[in-house]
Amino acid sequence: MTQPQIWQLSATELTALTRAGDLSAEAAAQASIDRMNAVNPGLNAVVEDLSSEALDRARALDKARSGGAEPGPLHGVPVTIKINIDQKGHATSNGVTALKDLIAPADAPVVENLQKAGAVVIGRTNTPEFSFRADTDNPLHGRTHNPWGRHISPGGSSGGAGAAVMAGIGALAHGNDIGGSLRFPAAANGAVTVKPGLGRVPAWNPSQTAERGLLAQLMSVQGLITRTAEDLHLSMPSLIAADPRDPFHVPMPWRGEALDRPIKVAFTKNTHGYELHPEVEAALDFARDALADAGYAVEEAEPPNAFEAGRTGYRALMGEIYALMKADVDAAGSQAVRDIFAVYFQEFPPFAGDELLQMMAKRTHYARQWSLFMENYPLVLSPFLPQPFFKPDRDTEGAEGVHEVLGCAVYSYAMNFLGLPAASVPARLAQLPKGAQPVNVQLAARRWREDLAVDACAAIESRAGRMCLPLWEKMAAGV
Repeated sequence: MTQPQIWQLSATELTALTRAGDLSAEAAAQASIDRMNAVNPGLNAVVEDLSSEALDRARALDKARSGGAEPGPLHGVPVTIKINIDQKGHATSNGVTALKDLIAPADAPVVENLQKAGAVVIGRTNTPEFSFRADTDNPLHGRTHNPWGRHISPGGSSGGAGAAVMAGIGALAHGNDIGGSLRFPAAANGAVTVKPGLGRVPAWNPSQTAERGLLAQLMSVQGLITRTAEDLHLSMPSLIAADPRDPFHVPMPWRGEALDRPIKVAFTKNTHGYELHPEVEAALDFARDALADAGYAVEEAEPPNAFEAGRTGYRALMGEIYALMKADVDAAGSQAVRDIFAVYFQEFPPFAGDELLQMMAKRTHYARQWSLFMENYPLVLSPFLPQPFFKPDRDTEGAEGVHEVLGCAVYSYAMNFLGLPAASVPARLAQLPKGAQPVNVQLAARRWREDLAVDACAAIESRAGRMCLPLWEKMAAGV
């Protein structure tokens, strides 16, 4: 097997070889490192190269296995870690120049869990300043580019993660999501992800000096971006392993109990007043048909008001950010990010005082509505964005730009406010005037049932194919 073939393997395909001893962890790591060296200069997705320590770790894994140690479920799988999460001995810069020397004293739970499972960290990926844009650029590390071309943003805030994994730099990419930061990059790059529900993945940064705001705690989650749905089933059980440093983690198995068949899916094209692009509609129709043919009972049904829940949640989050984070943005952020935050506060007028407390309380009302709806429909298939993914720096273009990037993304941040799982999977490769680009759809699931969403993603992927394959052909052709 040649190295160009090795880097193309999914994590599931890799572990079948590494765990059996047919492929060494060192060879797997080296193949991904070679791919990183070949394509990352044009992408700037990985901003800290960890090749040397990755190869040392891979050799140690090989030695342990040859000595009789049981290989972990992710034995030898090359992964990347986002730069806003602690990895011992490395800077948790969060894309902020003032934090470039904030060296982590220990690993965050997600890093520890991945390494306990046998994964090999080959690099750390880019994020926008404060990890609070749906695009990825910052003064410290610069802009990340989408491997599909520079006509599309790579998404954010886990834009480096999404660009890296789809370009073939590692089989798994860590990211996180407070309003869409796993799903935006997945949609931009044609990757697969699931935003876990509240409490599923343990989270904490040992470098932090104060606890995050309550809404940030309730809305932000850790996860993975992959090239194929089966890799989420492989890797997420390791990621969700309990860690006592997160006192609100819920220690539940990845797979829930079997549901009666056929599983009902509520299908909606409602974009709440935003124009639905024909390519997005075509992707939704494709996903609906793929699920129906796979045995799901797909019915047109309108879930509780995602627009109201999403806007309320994001305005509440902006209220918390205004009170707890604005001073840091003003002090350490670039002029570009300060301008973007000023428009955020216009697009999502922050709740404050008693009203903020009332809207935080109302979160339970919205969550209850969705819980009751999902008793009948365990899955909801909806748009992620009403339009194909936007161009780089669209959110720097004032109110209109922020409105297109975030204002219309109600199906994204509504799920964070509700604490529900939500997956993103490509259902179409659109041929648009500026070039080809993937179009993803979203699948929300019942609380604690990320596995149901990933199963549905796999059914759509089985018909649509893995979006990395046409991407790699495009990259090889240099077009």
